[in-house]
Amino acid sequence: MADNTLYYGDNLDILRRYIADESVDLVYLDPPFNSNATYNVLFAEHTGEKAASQIKAFEDTWSWDSESARTYFETIQAGGEVANALKAFYTLLGESNMMAYLAMMAPRLVELRRVLKPTGSIYLHCDPTASHYLKLLMDAVFGPQFFRNEVIWKRTNSHGDAGRFGRVHDVLLVYSRSDKPVWTKVYQPYEQSYVDQYYRYKDSDGRRFMSDNLSAAGLQGGGYDYEWKGVRRVWRLPEESMRELEAQGKVFYTSNGIPRMKRYLDEAKGLPAMDVWADIQALRSWHQERLGYPTQKPEALLERIIKASSDEGDVVLDPFCGCGTAVAAAQKLGRRWIGIDITHLAVNLMKHRLMNAFGEGIKAEYQVIGEPVDLEGARQLAKDDPYQFQWWALGLVGARPVEQKKGADKGIDGRIVFYERGPTDIKQIILSVKAGANIGRHFVHELHGVVEREGAAIGVLITMAKPTKPMREDAASAGFYQSPWGTHARLQILTVGELLDGKRIDAPPLGQTDRTFKKAPRRAEQHEHLSFKLDGE
Repeated sequence: MADNTLYYGDNLDILRRYIADESVDLVYLDPPFNSNATYNVLFAEHTGEKAASQIKAFEDTWSWDSESARTYFETIQAGGEVANALKAFYTLLGESNMMAYLAMMAPRLVELRRVLKPTGSIYLHCDPTASHYLKLLMDAVFGPQFFRNEVIWKRTNSHGDAGRFGRVHDVLLVYSRSDKPVWTKVYQPYEQSYVDQYYRYKDSDGRRFMSDNLSAAGLQGGGYDYEWKGVRRVWRLPEESMRELEAQGKVFYTSNGIPRMKRYLDEAKGLPAMDVWADIQALRSWHQERLGYPTQKPEALLERIIKASSDEGDVVLDPFCGCGTAVAAAQKLGRRWIGIDITHLAVNLMKHRLMNAFGEGIKAEYQVIGEPVDLEGARQLAKDDPYQFQWWALGLVGARPVEQKKGADKGIDGRIVFYERGPTDIKQIILSVKAGANIGRHFVHELHGVVEREGAAIGVLITMAKPTKPMREDAASAGFYQSPWGTHARLQILTVGELLDGKRIDAPPLGQTDRTFKKAPRRAEQHEHLSFKLDGE
């Protein structure tokens, strides 16, 4: 197993083929279940509509079918507590979507337990729709004695749910592989009411503090008996330390002259984290780290998990990594990581996120396994799954896939959006992907028409087969686009072979101007913030 690796493929297959026994320190997974939604749709179009191609690819993920039935019976045949749990679920749920979900999750959880080190932990992120079933399944896989916590994450303050209490929380089920998992105490910010009650004093510079007792009365082990500024008591500190504290301006005197110690709010770690997390907000449109993916979790959530249940250099695994929040948080905190996803779209999104957050040099720090690396692999992918091929090919040039709608957007497989002279001077590159062996000049004519209709700067046709001479002639006849960086062919044809060899679109320097994906903030640009406000703010 190589560290810092993105895997494309079914996580069950990847776990069994590549991830060794007891090699992972921490697992985080967020496998969605909602009987009224489509799963693994990573983002919507700018109109808010979900991409039809993604829906087609994933709409049956958690439906009871021959695949889920086969997985169910294979797990039953293996015997043990997991088999007993699934049989009980089947008696209760029958051949339902929830049963399909549990049948597909069971062998994956078994594999995740296998790859965990004895000191490892797993955090399963879910909503109340499935959390009660998953807890029983986790009991069967890990043993109820290794249940650590059910953490409630209050992800929003309100939610409009007709006829019921508003649903505002998710659930994190926390289990360990043994009774001695890695554990580091982490802290939550104090609630505003606590701050108002206890940190009610201010220095002349505005720093808030609470006053703490310096008397040793009642403490085991005694203290130091001496007189301090007319007050004789048994103190917690020797007289020399008291003088040092006084010199630092950290002694506070009550109205009757009793010295007390100043404990500043900005030096406090906070409250040791409990099992209700209300201090981490779900991402909103104004949050800098928000990348536009509806399933994206805040990095603060993953950072708390990673800090609590792993050490620097440990391996963090996310088998449903989507847009890669766990991967990004692990990289930031000096952990090694493994991310797995079943779509090339997700893998490409994660690659962009890592590069935008950590710079070009990050490319040398991880590898991608499962993507085509030669023409034969590309042909096989095109044959097996045209949608995956399309996403993969667009990823080679950093383009975002778009839905092939009827009407105005017909003929557009992807876009690259950039600006030239400022945020209002927006340009776009239109891309069309053709996986078949039979191509002709009509594809160039169609792309030309789309470029004209959309007012695009450049149109690019990506093909598996080599273009014919008439195709190249027709592309050349479309003329040129003039940018501040030079002259660029208006219509361009790139083969998959050329892209694999490193050729790219002749366009303005997209590394400086690209706005196709909302960029993750560079680490130096991120700032910590407190969840409470002080007086006057």
